[in-house]
Amino acid sequence: MTTDYKKIRENLQRIHKRIELAATSCGRDPATITLLAVSKTKPAEAIRAAREAGQTRFGENYVQEAIQKMEQLQDLDIEWHYIGGIQSNKTRLIAHAFDWVQGVASLKHARRLSEQRPADMPPLNLCLQINISGEASKQGVMPDEAPVLAREIARLPNIRLRGLMALPEPTEERQRQRLAFSKVRALLEELQRDGHALDTLSMGMSGDLEAAIEEGSTMVRIGTAIFGART
Repeated sequence: MTTDYKKIRENLQRIHKRIELAATSCGRDPATITLLAVSKTKPAEAIRAAREAGQTRFGENYVQEAIQKMEQLQDLDIEWHYIGGIQSNKTRLIAHAFDWVQGVASLKHARRLSEQRPADMPPLNLCLQINISGEASKQGVMPDEAPVLAREIARLPNIRLRGLMALPEPTEERQRQRLAFSKVRALLEELQRDGHALDTLSMGMSGDLEAAIEEGSTMVRIGTAIFGART
């Protein structure tokens, strides 16, 4: 399948415009919000097209697929985020290949990532995944368990706890979207008061990025609206 470079560039421009409008409407600086392009299942050439259009951060859900793309795109300066579920038998690969891991929800996995991060690489940036809607089908730590887990993770070497990631239960109601995101923001503020130097709220996707930005998101994760429907 031929990659449509022009379409990807136009899609990125549209998303940046949405981010800009959402930020300015609530008095925020658009420059404080990072766009993470979710490129899972998309070919390396689609990532190359987005990179040539100025996108530098990409999120992947599947370790082996991501590593294959990294090998094909070694000539590009890319910041790679792992945003999928974490399996213990994949932590070494994750620790060696990625710059960020969003989706940490257990001390066991954090310890393995810490132990397996190569000493000659910068600390691995971590976000705790918060199951803010209490859905049994989703991974993530429950909000009331996050402070204890954050304290334990903050003591580990070779990693840096940066913030929280959340994927609330889908809804088209703006107020319900904002309510879920506001709970994540409140939890981040609680952890900051506990002394954690956190700077990242990864929340908001194509259908709810405006509500997420209104509630303080610093990173939105966008896939389909950039690359088209997944095959």
